[in-house]
Amino acid sequence: MGRWFEHPLGCNCLGRRNFLKLASGAAVAGISGGTVFLSETARADALTKEMRDKLTPDQIIQAMKNGNKRFRSGQRLNRNYLREQRASAKGQYPAAVLLSCVDSRAPAEVIMDLGLGDIFNCRVAGNVKNVDILGSMEFACKLAGAKVALVMGHTACGAIKGAIDNAELGNLTELLAKIKPAIEATVYQGDRSAKNYAFVDAVARKNVELSVAGIRKESPVLADLEAKGSIKITGAMYNLETGAVEFFG
Repeated sequence: MGRWFEHPLGCNCLGRRNFLKLASGAAVAGISGGTVFLSETARADALTKEMRDKLTPDQIIQAMKNGNKRFRSGQRLNRNYLREQRASAKGQYPAAVLLSCVDSRAPAEVIMDLGLGDIFNCRVAGNVKNVDILGSMEFACKLAGAKVALVMGHTACGAIKGAIDNAELGNLTELLAKIKPAIEATVYQGDRSAKNYAFVDAVARKNVELSVAGIRKESPVLADLEAKGSIKITGAMYNLETGAVEFFG
């Protein structure tokens, strides 16, 4: 079954939506007591090209914020994933591409209340970028039409701790080396060890900031799209303790 939406003019209508439909032509007017107030009803079960193309990068980010608010309040939407799977099987029109950590406690679709087909996902320990990640993000934005490129780190990140401790293990050693510049660039007065979670989180934040800057520097394709206003490249931090996603800028 779908979920009842209350139209601002007073009529109730049954409709299905995923997170981005709330930010499209059916813009969010407000959220109260779990009820979503729309200017029109969205009935599709997956994000369509028409819906996605109407969105601005800022609207997409706001929709993510709204989804995280629902997650934190325990009022996530009652989704029918099978219907979303069927609706998106013949085509996908994600509105964003995320580079996030492999950490099992930080799945973007869950913590921002997203559905199938809403976002592209690039996941790797420490949310580090490389040419493969950049190529994937270029595909997502330039060819597939995504309008937001988001790098999301999180608190108490094991990869950050490992980089601080100079951990070495097979191919992981090379991965953690990509985090070392963030350690050096982090201004922090106090214990600069992996046992100090405040320092770990400060490095994690700096790691996101450097990744965002690196994407602009190392991908002329994405930098050009952002310069034209077609996409927005930004960062965020997820707090494992509170469940909140803090968006930068």
